[in-house]
Amino acid sequence: MLTNWIAAESLAALNEGFVVAIMLEANDGDIDKVVEIQRWLAPLSMAEPGMKLFLPYQSPTNPALFFVFELYVDEAGWAAHQETEHFKKAIPQLLPLLKRRERIPFVPFL
Repeated sequence: MLTNWIAAESLAALNEGFVVAIMLEANDGDIDKVVEIQRWLAPLSMAEPGMKLFLPYQSPTNPALFFVFELYVDEAGWAAHQETEHFKKAIPQLLPLLKRRERIPFVPFL
């Protein structure tokens, strides 16, 4: 089985909730600004009651590419995240710095 290498209790905790996968591509010259916004946003997002994980990543082969893994308790947690003061402050600053922003929600199936 695909999940034999993960302890059942760990898998249960991680495989419950609502995931949003986010791909960001920074404009030329704006990479450092995108990094700073993510660094500022991550701890504030992790403090939200509906958030389990907020993990931003940057590509080592193309620094303009970012992947953000967000794991929420449920879909309502995602909705609540988008209503927070820090989200509402970050997004208007972030969007002009990006060539691309793609958000894809997922739910567990295993």
